[in-house]
Amino acid sequence: MLKLQSLVLSVLLFITGCTRKDASDNILNVPLTGEISTLDPANSYDTVSNTIVYQVYEQLFDYHYLRRPYQLQPLLAAEMPQISDDGLTYTIKIKTGVPYHADPAFKGKTRILKASDFITQIKRLAWKPTNSNGWWLFDGKIKGINEFRDAAGDDFEKFKSLSISGVSAPDDQTLVIKLNEPYPQMIYAMAMGFTSPMPLEVLEEYGNDLSRHMVGTGPFYLEEVQPLSGVKVKKFKDYKNSTYPTKGDRIAHGNDMLSDAGKQLPFLDAIDFKIIKEDQTRWLNFRAGKIDLLVVPKDNFSTAVSADGGLTDELKQENVQLIIGPTLTYWWLEFNMTDSVVGGAKNLALRKAISHAIDFDKYIQVFTNNVGQKANSIYPPGIPGYDPAKRLPYSYNLELAKEILSKAGHPDGKGLPVLKFDVRGTSARNRQESQFIKSELSKIGIEVEVIMNTFPAFLEKARNGKLQFWQGGWAMDYPDAENCLQLLVTKNHPPGPNSSYFSNPKFDKYFEQLKLMPEGPDKWAVMEKMEEIVHLEMPWIMQYYARNYILHQGRLKNFRHSDLIFNYFKYLKVQ
Repeated sequence: MLKLQSLVLSVLLFITGCTRKDASDNILNVPLTGEISTLDPANSYDTVSNTIVYQVYEQLFDYHYLRRPYQLQPLLAAEMPQISDDGLTYTIKIKTGVPYHADPAFKGKTRILKASDFITQIKRLAWKPTNSNGWWLFDGKIKGINEFRDAAGDDFEKFKSLSISGVSAPDDQTLVIKLNEPYPQMIYAMAMGFTSPMPLEVLEEYGNDLSRHMVGTGPFYLEEVQPLSGVKVKKFKDYKNSTYPTKGDRIAHGNDMLSDAGKQLPFLDAIDFKIIKEDQTRWLNFRAGKIDLLVVPKDNFSTAVSADGGLTDELKQENVQLIIGPTLTYWWLEFNMTDSVVGGAKNLALRKAISHAIDFDKYIQVFTNNVGQKANSIYPPGIPGYDPAKRLPYSYNLELAKEILSKAGHPDGKGLPVLKFDVRGTSARNRQESQFIKSELSKIGIEVEVIMNTFPAFLEKARNGKLQFWQGGWAMDYPDAENCLQLLVTKNHPPGPNSSYFSNPKFDKYFEQLKLMPEGPDKWAVMEKMEEIVHLEMPWIMQYYARNYILHQGRLKNFRHSDLIFNYFKYLKVQ
């Protein structure tokens, strides 16, 4: 949930001061749909922030840009990791001679990447003052990491002097990680922004506050940050770490995506990230030729997409292209399970009544133009174990909703306090969606107070357990059901991603079993049992899986949509 402000709606490319007739400008302008919560890779867990973080910071591994199914490849690592037969030891070789961006912390010298920089960042995830959203990745998994967390406390000197017994750097080009038990998802964790390397000098310079400072090895470096208006990044002239892929599987656009094979990245000179919250503002900029990439807004769907699902003739004449992109993003309504009004076993009937009171078919029609796919499971399509034949144990039925509420002692909502529905942004769409929920629940007598929040304020409430009822959402970090289910594990209560504070010992036990299992029928059977628990206790009411109709100008080259690949800007070019 924490990582989303409506995934691809935040990634829209915008040409600074440029029109369709002037395609010489090699600067992209990227509208973001909400405020920037942080630029610290230890805490960046929403799409708006990650859109920036992954351009400046790099990780040991990333995903091949063209291959599907997704395939990890070395990025800062020199090769894929050597994993011991028992799955407990990872030995990773680091590329040599990789420079960081210039920063005052380096006192005018060129700082080269070292294996110990990864250790510093892993320690930051564990260190309590960082309050990292990524702590769940390694909590209890790496030998000695919890002992380090407790021993270091809030003391920066102890942070620096104490070590984690399971993490070492025998030399500057070798990182060794020892686990308490096999953790098959470790390879995916090393491709996430949380594990971006961090020089100790940077922490000393900025006092561990990297919310507005960025010092990475990526293809772009931070030039300017204005939290309420945007961020500017520029091409890192010394970047030599990535080239355009030489081949790919199931390439969506044919050979034109291979014309740059083997060329040094990035192609762009700069990116100007601008906060533009409203759909209509982005649409008008796209029609004016200033935006190169746009997820079709619901109010403009019929203008962009014809009755047969293709591009309208009007946009074809403007050399606009259409991509229909499946996603690994999905949405639900979420409850704080510790809340005295909506949470816990005693309020299960209220949650059940709500599950039958909202017309999600109408919601999907109104807010996604029927592009969204109605959810049938807590698992999204595209991950192993998803069953398209599954059905949710609730559906729209006002009379049943009223009956459940009445049996719970609240006929027509009598005796219920006003529910507080927190909204995850301030755009017109955010307001309209929340008013829809409020209107639907009023039909069974439940009164709702809509509370508007900036996106950073919403995230802060989630991290501190200050929400009661809200829309949750998730974009998969990696294609494994474990990544869905960790949202509901007790140990991942905030600041971890379990913002519902859901807790079930049997669910937790199944999770510990599932995360070690290879894909196959045995794992899928455990997934089924875990889903049954979720439906029984109802911390979530599922809404829909996102699908996107994406427009791009003909001058934009090499674009390919993905929910997992955030660092794709380095592959893009304009002509």
